[in-house]
Amino acid sequence: MAAPRVLFVNQTGVMSGAEYVLASLAGGFPAASAFLFEDGPLEAVLKQKGLDVTVAPAGARLGAIRRDQSLIAALPLASRLFRLIMAIVGTARRHDIVYANSQKAFMLSAIASVLFRRPLIWHLHDIMDERHFGKAQRKLQIALANRRAARVIVPSSAAAEAFIRAGGREALVTVVPNGIALAPPLPKSRAELGLPEGPLVGVFSRLAPWKGQHVVLEALARVPGLQCALAGSALFGEDAYRQTLEEQVARLGLSDRVTFLGQRSDVPVLMQAVDAVIHPSVDPEPFGLTLVEAMLAGTPVIATDAGASFEILDGGKAGTLVPPGDAGALGDTLSAFFADARPFREKAAIASERVRAVYGLERMIGTVSGLIREAAR
Repeated sequence: MAAPRVLFVNQTGVMSGAEYVLASLAGGFPAASAFLFEDGPLEAVLKQKGLDVTVAPAGARLGAIRRDQSLIAALPLASRLFRLIMAIVGTARRHDIVYANSQKAFMLSAIASVLFRRPLIWHLHDIMDERHFGKAQRKLQIALANRRAARVIVPSSAAAEAFIRAGGREALVTVVPNGIALAPPLPKSRAELGLPEGPLVGVFSRLAPWKGQHVVLEALARVPGLQCALAGSALFGEDAYRQTLEEQVARLGLSDRVTFLGQRSDVPVLMQAVDAVIHPSVDPEPFGLTLVEAMLAGTPVIATDAGASFEILDGGKAGTLVPPGDAGALGDTLSAFFADARPFREKAAIASERVRAVYGLERMIGTVSGLIREAAR
């Protein structure tokens, strides 16, 4: 059969982990389009990939509905949600299959699928548990997935197990690890990148409490002379956390050792320039794209043993695992690293081989393409 016409649906226009995956996938599908609930940088990225992009009129502005809230929070938006659902219906009818890339995108697409009657795939980028979603939202999502989804794609076994524990049908789930381009960029000096000289670790993720940057700062205070670069910004109403981190830096006397880089588009290059990458999430991660990018960069990785990190780092063979939320253990590991980095670099060499074998972009696109064709048939 000819390549199916795919409609990618996404809630936000902001570039975060799930959106980088979507942008990577979208370029591999001719005749694909995208429907975004809100405008933002993602629109331009997808257009550069050759997609026809539709943005919901006046923006959906669904950010007011948090994932841990009761569904009652959506009632004031009922008329807006109805218009959005009907817009999805109209756009979906011009395609062969709908690919929902976010939680809210899936919920509304699943409701709309009663009318547009096309196969629906959900790319679930989250751990489906009480730490990330309210009980009512979880129940509704799982019910819609079991009744309306042709396939649920998840990036790790940790995400698959959480979906099944929440009541999702095991037969729906396929694990497809997120992939990255396997050609690392040319390195640059720290001076070119605005980084300090001397012992330096980096943290690369959006600023959010569950991402654990505060734990890194506590650990940093235990390791004299060590500097840290924090790349990322507060994307989803988490600006108060950025302020909390700045206050913590001042309180711990780390102002001359911590650099806030903000949102950066050159993260892979930055990873090559630091001595080690820390992935400090305190809650389980469904994946960890920065882990894979650091592995490709050949930089030693220190990650919390939460969610998919254990799987990505092959049980600790390809990186060092520490308990989540434990600043003492992280500080001890950092001290050990700068005392003798050889064991950590040996793991980094294993990680570089592993990322090429398991986490290539072409492998991800090929697997997803096969699932799309299967669902379209």
